[in-house]
Formats: sequence, C-alpha cells, structure tokens
Amino acid sequence: MKPKVPILVCASLACMCLVGQSVEAYLPLTEEIAGRRVTLHWSGFPVRYFASNRGVPGVTPSQLQAALDRAFRTWQDVPTASMTFEFVGFTEGRPFEADGLNTLGFLDRPDMEGVLGAAGWIIDALTGEILESDVFFNSQASWSETASGFDLESVAVHEIGHLLGLGHSGLGQVEVGAGVGRVVASEAVMFPLVNAGMITGRRLKADDIAGVSDLYPDGNFRAATGSIQGRVSLSGRGVLGAHVVALNAETGTLTAGFSLNEQGEFVVAGLEPGLYVLRVEPIDDGPVGSFFDEPAPVELNFQTVYFSRLVPARGGTRTSSLDIQVQPK
Repeated sequence: MKPKVPILVCASLACMCLVGQSVEAYLPLTEEIAGRRVTLHWSGFPVRYFASNRGVPGVTPSQLQAALDRAFRTWQDVPTASMTFEFVGFTEGRPFEADGLNTLGFLDRPDMEGVLGAAGWIIDALTGEILESDVFFNSQASWSETASGFDLESVAVHEIGHLLGLGHSGLGQVEVGAGVGRVVASEAVMFPLVNAGMITGRRLKADDIAGVSDLYPDGNFRAATGSIQGRVSLSGRGVLGAHVVALNAETGTLTAGFSLNEQGEFVVAGLEPGLYVLRVEPIDDGPVGSFFDEPAPVELNFQTVYFSRLVPARGGTRTSSLDIQVQPK
C-alpha cells in the first residue's frame, strides 16, 4: 500500500458576488504534482463534516447547520451518483486550520472583497484523493435565508460542489451596465456568480448532475449515458480553453466542457442519449484563472461557432472524434 503524501490545495475564488466584473461545463478540479496531473476526488463515503459554532448577523449556528444539511442532501439525492454525507457536530475550530476535520463555517475576510466563499483541500499527492476539505463563507457579506441578502443555502450548494471536486461552469449569462454586473441566467449551480436574493442555486442543473455523476457514478450511469469527444482547432493548431456546449435538441438541457490541452481535445460526458447541437465559444468575459492555472496559453481570439450537424450521444459509447474549426475574430 502506497503511503499518503498530503499537500494543501486551495480554490480562493470559488464563488463571487457581483462587483462590476464577471467570470465564468463542468470542469473537474485537478492539480499538477511532480509533472503529473491528478483529479481531486473522495475515495470513500460518507464524508463526515463539522459546522463552525460561529454565526453572523442574520444566520445563527443552528441555521448554518440546517442550510448545510439541505445543501449536502441536494448532492446526495442525485440518482445517478453514489455519495453520502454525515454531520458530526459543531466545532470551535475554524475552516482552513488543517486539523483533520472537514469544517464549514464563517470567516471574516475583508481582504477578499467580493468573494462569498472558498473551498480548500488537503490531498494525497500520489492519487489526488481528498483527505480533508474545508469551506468558508465570508462574514463580510450580507447573509440571509430570505431574499434580503446572499442566500446561504445556494452558496453552500456551490461550495460543496467544489468540496466534491468540481470546478466552475461557464453556463451562465451576465448583463453589465454602468459598471455593475447582474446574472440574468444560469444553467449550472457551479456558475461562479450570484446576485443577492437569488435562490435558484438551491437546485442542480443538468451540467452539475453530469459532472458529479461522472466523478462518482452509480452502477448504471456510464452504461446509460454517452459522451461526445473532439478537437477544436484554429488555423490548423489546437485551441486550449474553448468552451464546448452541448444542447439536447429534444429536452433543451445544457451540458458543457472545455478543451483541456494544447491539442484542443475535449470530451463532454454524462449525456442522455439523443441528438445534440454543439456550440464552441471563447471564455473571454472573465478571468482565465477561474478555470485554468495561469499563465496557461488559453486562446480567446476566435469567433463563436456552431457545429455543422447534430451529433448523436448513445448510452455507453463515445462519438467518433469531431473536428471543429473556429475562425479568428
């Protein structure tokens, strides 16, 4: 048995409020260690977690724990994934203390203006197995369980997605006017922007379900769903960081992914059988660092394009590799 070699990994911009900027499906979290890239994941369940016994104006510790319980159940109830969680109790400890406990709670971080919360992990450097994960919610924000502030349950669902190993989704739309941004549509809980009073993040969308099911599939998920793979190219070279969106032509659900290497190769997995419209677009309306380690050579200078035909997804299979060519802006 190989020994566990722990290292600390942190996602410091896991979820942001609107402060005049926008960031951007499903993208698994990975870490490069000694030249190898490993996917962050839990190898055993249930994940046992503690809630901090510190409240903030508008949210008591018991209300925090209740919101966390509902948020964890939202992920646990995904029928195509296999994962469980267990609340152990309240703790005097704080998130990010590297104490061997999975702690979720409030921290006062005035230095992180505009950041609602963040997740961090201690992982096994050999395998990517998550050994400990903490989540903090910034007490500088105005929190609430009503429409008067930022919805704690919605942000908790998002952060627990990170705790499980999911990155950000680009499936959302932001309207910017007079230097102020506003989310006008979102097709993924893992979209990293939220408005005060927004509670739609309490319910998972198709992209979130595909992502967590691909990480922790139940016995039948891989056989019942299909995937689409291909390559995005610009003037004959691969495009890193292209956002590839698959629209189910019958149901209208959206699932997406990114081209994750300099060859422009992508895979969109966890698709219900059916025909899909493919759209390829740059992630040019937010910080690239929300998705890729900087200074990754992510390509932004190309036009959005729709693939020339409907693409089938079949259960238990992967499509033949598609070649999607984009044009410079």
